[in-house]
Amino acid sequence: GWKGLGVEYVFSHMNLSDRIVLSPDNVCTVSGKLKGFHILNSYKAQGVVEDITNRVVDHIRPGPYRLDWDSLMTTMDIVEKFEENCCVMCYTTAGQLWNIISPREFVDFSYTTPYEEGLLTCGISLDYGEVRPNFVRGFNHPCGWFCVPLKDRPDQSLLTGFIQTELRGMLPQSAVDTAMASTLANFYSDLRKALKT
Repeated sequence: GWKGLGVEYVFSHMNLSDRIVLSPDNVCTVSGKLKGFHILNSYKAQGVVEDITNRVVDHIRPGPYRLDWDSLMTTMDIVEKFEENCCVMCYTTAGQLWNIISPREFVDFSYTTPYEEGLLTCGISLDYGEVRPNFVRGFNHPCGWFCVPLKDRPDQSLLTGFIQTELRGMLPQSAVDTAMASTLANFYSDLRKALKT
C-alpha cells in the first residue's frame, strides 16, 4: 500500500550532503540539501529529546499539543479525520526573516504509525481547497519524523526529521536555507521546553 511506499521513499532515497548547521545548544543538527535529488529544499534534522517516544510524538503530530508550543505554526485545523492516527490537516505558518518569506498555508495528509522500534509520523501535501487570502500555499513532498528510544536511556528519544518542502513564491535560496535552519533548531528548542511542562 501507499503507507509502506511513503516510509520507504522518505527513508531510503536520502543521500545527505555534509553541510551541517548546529543550533546554539549544539544538540540538534540540521543537514542541508540532498545530493542528486530533484527537490532543492530537502533537509534532515536530528536531536535527542528528554522524554519517552510516545509523548514526543504526541506533541509533534496533528492534535491538541502542537499549537501550544510550535512558535512557527499560527493555526491548525483537522479538515478530515479517517481514523485516530490518520487525518488531513490545514495549517498556517508565520512570516520569517522580516517577512521576506511571507506567511504560508499547507494542507497535508498525516499518518502516525509504529515503525521498527519507534514511532513514525509522516505526511505529504494535498491539492485541497482554496488558498486563504494573504497566504502563499506551500507544498510538502513526503516528509517524516521518526522517534526511537535511546538504547541506554529509554527515558530519552532520538528524534529525526526529513523535510522536503517547497515554500513557493519568488524566494532567494539563501533566505530559504537560513529560514529552514533557524526553524528546525527552534522546533527542537520549543519542543524540549514544552515537554518539561
